[in-house]
Amino acid sequence: MMNVALIGNPNTGKTSLFNALTGFYEYVGNWSGVTVEKKVGKLKDELGQLIDLPGIYSLNPLSEDEAVVSNFLLTEDFSAVLNIVDASQLERNLYLTLQVLEYGKPVVIALNMFDVAKGRGLKIDTEKLSLYMKTPVIPVVARKGTGIDQVKHYLREINAENQEALVIHYGEILENAIQKLIRQLPDSRLPKRWLALQFFEGNKPVWELLKKHVDESVLQKIFAETEKRIAETESVSSLDRYIRQIRRQWICNVLEKAISHSPDRKVPLSDRIDRIVVHKVWGMPIFMLLMYLVFKFTFDWLGSPLSDALDAFITGPVTNGISSGLEAIGASSFVKAVILDGIVAGVGGVLVFVPQIMILFFFISLLEDSGYMARVAMVMDRLMEIFGLNGKAFIPMIIGFGCNVPGVMAARTIEQPSERLLTIVLTPMMSCSARLPVYTLFAGAFFAENQALVVFSLYFLGIVVALVMAKILTSTLLKHKESVFVVELPPYRVPQGQVLFRSTWEKGKGFLRKAGTFILGGSVLIWFLSYAGPGGLSVDMNESYLAMIGGFLGTLLAPIGFGTWQAGAALITGFLAKEVVVSTMNILYASPDISSLQGIIAGSFIPLEAFSFIVFILLYIPCLATVAVIRKETNSLRWTLFSMGYSLAIAYVISLIIYQGGKLLGLG
Repeated sequence: MMNVALIGNPNTGKTSLFNALTGFYEYVGNWSGVTVEKKVGKLKDELGQLIDLPGIYSLNPLSEDEAVVSNFLLTEDFSAVLNIVDASQLERNLYLTLQVLEYGKPVVIALNMFDVAKGRGLKIDTEKLSLYMKTPVIPVVARKGTGIDQVKHYLREINAENQEALVIHYGEILENAIQKLIRQLPDSRLPKRWLALQFFEGNKPVWELLKKHVDESVLQKIFAETEKRIAETESVSSLDRYIRQIRRQWICNVLEKAISHSPDRKVPLSDRIDRIVVHKVWGMPIFMLLMYLVFKFTFDWLGSPLSDALDAFITGPVTNGISSGLEAIGASSFVKAVILDGIVAGVGGVLVFVPQIMILFFFISLLEDSGYMARVAMVMDRLMEIFGLNGKAFIPMIIGFGCNVPGVMAARTIEQPSERLLTIVLTPMMSCSARLPVYTLFAGAFFAENQALVVFSLYFLGIVVALVMAKILTSTLLKHKESVFVVELPPYRVPQGQVLFRSTWEKGKGFLRKAGTFILGGSVLIWFLSYAGPGGLSVDMNESYLAMIGGFLGTLLAPIGFGTWQAGAALITGFLAKEVVVSTMNILYASPDISSLQGIIAGSFIPLEAFSFIVFILLYIPCLATVAVIRKETNSLRWTLFSMGYSLAIAYVISLIIYQGGKLLGLG
């Protein structure tokens, strides 16, 4: 069976091409030894498997996901490479293509976004490109399915025996050094010339491999002598720069012969839009306005009516139907209490917020698929530089708005280890979808006329706290060198309905999955702890085990405005998953529906206490799943405990300032 590796730069349409060729991921796992996702799908027409590798700019790895591609070429068995290239950014994209062609495996080049290139006045002669590259070059528009049949045709026609590696002459000095190193290497399935080139380019996985077969001192001597001679004769400070220079020159020569420009070409629409949305003055206000409108749609204009309708359905027909069914089978009062007061009240109390969460995910997917999210990172780069980070660190934080777990995992793309660690520690400050039910519950009870503004302020507060902590940590524990921010700006495009639906579902199904696991289990546990006490079962809730546990915490929480045992108990269960806070309160206050629960809460808190509480929910200890992934990504118990401890301390201090400051101002 054919195994085809899909390789390309970030934002070249790799996912669209993958979907067009396979339809879906057959499975998603992790590469052996690392936590970067491994995605594999079955090629249509029984051609074999397509392996979706992480988007990279070069085979010389700087980050963990880039190292995956080099290790794949070194260790995995595959038949061919499908190299996706952005037709409108050929000079930058073809650098990776050259490295792949030098490997010697059969390569098919999919020249994606051919329509965008044409719109920018570029006339690309694919036959000439194919001639110089010595491999098929196919114009493709993956989002529309254009060129997909040709790609499949060439994949079907692949013949590994007739494929030759592309050879570029790197000058006498380096060519002699390549031959000298080749003579030291044992025979293997790996191409020796490619190994030598990657070695001189500084590819660490290749270095580690060669050290197993050649004495390290010999390798270092060959490298040092070659670099010294190149520096003396070519006035280039390092070998990798010299190799890049030769490749860039080769690419420019090829493109000069294969590409022409229309004399009447216009400024692309994407460039005209970018003059406004990434403007150094207007870029940030535009982003803030867009996010505010997203929250208005999510909480006021669309989300609230849908959530109210779902709440009425759950508390009416669903609850009544289950109650009648239990009566019909003669269920005991204990079983009825577990199901109705525990499971239905707990899980149902969270499920009513699914419409709002799905609407938020829809808008995030819309901004991603339109090409705007990459611009957000660029806009934020200017601000984040002040705090010791760059715009690339904001991308995991944006992902963290959906869920902190993939947000933390997305930090793998950051090259500098200290900056990656800093991003991992700060990403849980981003307000994830699991916190939304809590915000909605309290904002609806106390700030009904300004729900969107209140929730927006919480998201904004999370970003501000993360940036301030970044400045503190980069000045103390995590000092690092300044890094360069590079991000690919895809062209703006009209999002596809199918892609939007799939992306929204992929983001939202995790929330629904938790409803059947963490929230279900947590609801039953909460109910039982409120049902049982030192005096036995069916005790008064104020005499239950949960009241005892929550009461101890209530004393500590009194200075920040919510010293009740119910609030303390809800915060404990919130560590399992933040949504469980709502389940806990629904059970503890024995509320029949969300509207009633909001009324009960409005009588138990004042607005100042309520705002202090939701700020604490925003900032205190990350959920159990996030803590687990922090431990896995950092491989450090010390940093995992630090991320839990510092967030708890910050949450307490900021809530204390809000509550006590509000009281001094006469708000409480």
